[in-house]
Amino acid sequence: MIAKYSSLWALGLIVAGQTVLASDWPQWRGPSRTGHAPADAAEINGLPKELKPVWKIPVGGGFSAPVVSGKKLVYLDENGTKEVAHLIDAASGKEVWKVEYADRFQDEWGAGPRATAIIDGDRFYAQACNGEFRCFQLGDGKVIWGTSFEKDFGVKFLGSKANEGTATRRGNNGSGVIDGQKLVLPVGSTAGASLVCFDKANGKVLWKSGNDEAAYSSLIVATLAGVKQVVAFTADALLGAELEAGKILWRVPLKTNAKRHAAMPVIWDDYVAVNSHTIGLVAFKISKDSGGLGASKAWANQDLKINLATPVLVDGHLYCQGANKDYVCASAGSGELKWSQLGFGQGRKDYASTIVVGKNLLVLAEVGQLLLLKTNHEKYTELGRLQVCGSTWSFPAYADGKLYVRDGRQLLCVDLASK
Repeated sequence: MIAKYSSLWALGLIVAGQTVLASDWPQWRGPSRTGHAPADAAEINGLPKELKPVWKIPVGGGFSAPVVSGKKLVYLDENGTKEVAHLIDAASGKEVWKVEYADRFQDEWGAGPRATAIIDGDRFYAQACNGEFRCFQLGDGKVIWGTSFEKDFGVKFLGSKANEGTATRRGNNGSGVIDGQKLVLPVGSTAGASLVCFDKANGKVLWKSGNDEAAYSSLIVATLAGVKQVVAFTADALLGAELEAGKILWRVPLKTNAKRHAAMPVIWDDYVAVNSHTIGLVAFKISKDSGGLGASKAWANQDLKINLATPVLVDGHLYCQGANKDYVCASAGSGELKWSQLGFGQGRKDYASTIVVGKNLLVLAEVGQLLLLKTNHEKYTELGRLQVCGSTWSFPAYADGKLYVRDGRQLLCVDLASK
């Protein structure tokens, strides 16, 4: 069942009730939030011998990922005083408009926005480090509605004054999620508004739920044990909340040093896996009984202390940046490590972005190297390697055969389908 379910992500990806085309990468980790490109995405058989970008433009600081829909690309950065949203033409890199939307935040890790925008039809949604959230018109950047986590829900952004590593200290990094007319955000209020659901059209609050602080993990919608729900990896726990009214269906307390939950839940069948630098890689099974839904631990691999990266699921196996400057493959059925390959950067390197394209993996290492790997759970199989940018924690976008890569100084487009 694991292999069957993991393959479904690539067959007909649906976002907000609409079929996603190969030319779209409209949100964090792609159309389905699983790191999988759509089934009709251009295959990649090799990497260029040298970097020849289609275009390259300078950008300000930030770790937010670019998103693409209908030949339009949105990225977020900072200009020294404000966080800024930009719309550019994905084919040429030419800017259409830009708009400031929040005060700039900086810590020792860098400056600029960290949560990734969402493009949805003729609108896009952007979340600032300080908890300011805006819905914009895609065509001209006009603000349609907005909310403030502090003013509307009492979540004060403390920055370096905070004692623990929640979103109030390092910035609101985790992206909200859209399903139909609902938009759910990881607000992080301990007064009954850990998760808040809005009408995406006008910003009306539909429900509030939970008392957990927000960490840095993005939300995902899934059906587990027959119930559609939003799954959240908060600063305090892993949980599922019923999508219609926000009832907490199940919750597993997970305490991590500094509350630094950064990876996103990975879901298959009725299983949810999460990882951190403290708990390692852990999977839970969600089941239904007479009392409702519950979560039981399926397996745990405490040695796979994966800090920031989120695994991708392919044919019953999880592929991801490892805990020891390596890249790893583990069984989704047992958590057993299948192989580990060193060579993903020197010094302290915790992150790599992985995109599944057909039978291959596109892996952007933290040091800015792009690798093409075969999805082979028996051994590490590298098909190509190319330096594409400087050091980066930003997830790239893959749309219409083009890879859009961003570091702290530039955003560039690389044509991979023509190889």
